Amino acid sequence: MKAAPDGILKILRLSQVQERIGLSRSTIYDRMNPDSPRFDSTFPRPVKLGASAIGWFESSIIEWLMARR
Repeated sequence: MKAAPDGILKILRLSQVQERIGLSRSTIYDRMNPDSPRFDSTFPRPVKLGASAIGWFESSIIEWLMARR
């Protein structure tokens, strides 16, 4: 995956987020669901890209990973 030029926000799709953080699709959605026992209030919120498409800012995912170290 190429790095985005400085100043440009890169959007990651679900499969890219899964690859980056090593969690399954269902676990990612559980991390975002307040009713789930695996809920993580610090997990980055997705952004809407269209009627049924979402993505995450790459910088948010990186920050979340760094905070977990």
